[in-house]
Amino acid sequence: MEGLASMEKIRLILDGVRDGNIVILEEGLSPDEESKLIEVTMTEISPDEFNGIEIETYPQSKGGQGFLGRLMGKETTKKLTVIGPANQIQTLHKDENLISALVSRK
Repeated sequence: MEGLASMEKIRLILDGVRDGNIVILEEGLSPDEESKLIEVTMTEISPDEFNGIEIETYPQSKGGQGFLGRLMGKETTKKLTVIGPANQIQTLHKDENLISALVSRK
């Protein structure tokens, strides 16, 4: 997804989730992309067809950030993001080292 424009990423994610898939992004989305994803999702919600998404983001530890980045006070933007259909993900839990989800079938 690295070479895609923001709207292409959002469309790819939503199409996957609408098909009942859980999408896991290793790099995550920018705050603007996450906001746009939620905005587009809200316009597509339909009670009979699409219930929306469940999204959880888990930032990577700062230990992987380089010395210069820490010195300059730059935050790392790398994060793991889990996105799935709201009607299938019953529980999404995040703690220090683990993201877990209870997923039901359609």
